[in-house]
Amino acid sequence: MLATFTIVPIGKDESVSSTVAKVIKIVDASGLDYKLTAMGTIVEGDWKSVMELIGKCHAFARKGSPRVLTSITIDDRKGAKNRLEGKVESVRRKAGKEIRT
Repeated sequence: MLATFTIVPIGKDESVSSTVAKVIKIVDASGLDYKLTAMGTIVEGDWKSVMELIGKCHAFARKGSPRVLTSITIDDRKGAKNRLEGKVESVRRKAGKEIRT
C-alpha cells in the first residue's frame, strides 16, 4: 500500500522544516521505501508497518508542539507492489514524455 502523510505542528513556529527534517530521519530509519515531496511524504509498505511509522512520526511531532495536525491518504490495491515508482512510470508511458516528479 501507499500512504501519503503530512504532519503540521501547530502553535510553535511558522516554518515546519526543522520538524519535518527530524521526522524524515524516523521515516528513513524505518527501512520502508519513501519519497519526500513539497507537501508531504509518500511511504510504501504493508498496513501495519506504514501505520506504525505514521503513528511514531505523529507522536514525535506531538512532543514538540501543543497541537499537531496529521493528514493521511491511503492507496491500498490488492497485489500491487513497487507502486511508489511504478505509478509514476505508468503515467510517464501514457503521457509519452518525461514528466517532472
